Amino acid sequence: MRRITSLSANDDLTLDVHFANGELRRYDVRPLLQREAFRELEDVTMFKTARNGGYFVAWDNEADLSADTLYLEGIPVTPTTHPA
Repeated sequence: MRRITSLSANDDLTLDVHFANGELRRYDVRPLLQREAFRELEDVTMFKTARNGGYFVAWDNEADLSADTLYLEGIPVTPTTHPA
């Protein structure tokens, strides 16, 4: 089972999720907004209540997604490096 070490909820309704294996993946929540459990997340304020549960992400409206879903369906992101 994958473990989330940190996450960021972005204004475009995507999550940047850092995993214990060192990978960063971006997950787009917008396709889920059709489902009743996720509909409230269209409000960016509610979306930004996302919190790391270690093995899942949960929101204040009780919606949640497993770390495995976020990893398997997320797109790998290469962190940008800034020149010194």
